[in-house]
Amino acid sequence: MSGAVEIVLVYQSLLGIYGDRGNAMVLRQRLLQRGIDAVLTEVEPGDPVPAGGAVYLLGGGEDAAQISAVKYIREDGNLFRAIDAGAVLFAVCAGYQIAGKTFTVGERDEVIEGLGLLDVTTRRGTERAVGEILTRWTRPDGSESLITGFENHGGFTSLGPHARPLAFVEVGVGNANDGTEGAVQNRVIGTYPHGPILARNPALADHLLELALGRSLDPLPNAELDALRRERVAAVRRQARR
Repeated sequence: MSGAVEIVLVYQSLLGIYGDRGNAMVLRQRLLQRGIDAVLTEVEPGDPVPAGGAVYLLGGGEDAAQISAVKYIREDGNLFRAIDAGAVLFAVCAGYQIAGKTFTVGERDEVIEGLGLLDVTTRRGTERAVGEILTRWTRPDGSESLITGFENHGGFTSLGPHARPLAFVEVGVGNANDGTEGAVQNRVIGTYPHGPILARNPALADHLLELALGRSLDPLPNAELDALRRERVAAVRRQARR
């Protein structure tokens, strides 16, 4: 697989309870559809994390899994080295929380040190965010795109000065019911929605790939997917008006 673009799915057994593995599959498939050789590498605790990947993915998980994932990632060290070398990290829900500076677990809200890859902190929220979320994301070219997904999180995330929101909420809770959703800092992107989110939002998937490759990609038109997105957006907006 020399020269193949490597997509690395980190600790599926710990951070894979919400179907977020699909994000890795989407990235690989969208490269293959363009004739770009791509490989999906899945690593579990005890396996060395490849240091030469292009995109790394962290998914959703429970409190104990978050603590374990942080421990193993820190001990391994290769995720940090890969990001320093220019790789992209895409972290969803629990993965988003552990990518930050701190997060809390348990009934006592014990503060746990995160990976420090995003200038965000997460604390238990005043309500649990459960349901469809619709946000507005500004692409690098300045155009606006909608992001759809399903959020299910009890943590509320606050952004520090070095991180900026990924998107702004039209329907749903997002980071902390403050109108923002997700965070971006350099080549690290965190977000709450599942779906998996990249299956629902191919433009976001291509954005990650373009960041990793350092170049633009040809579009992959899909009228059926576009129609499904329109239906989903309309349904979420109808539900929100009730």
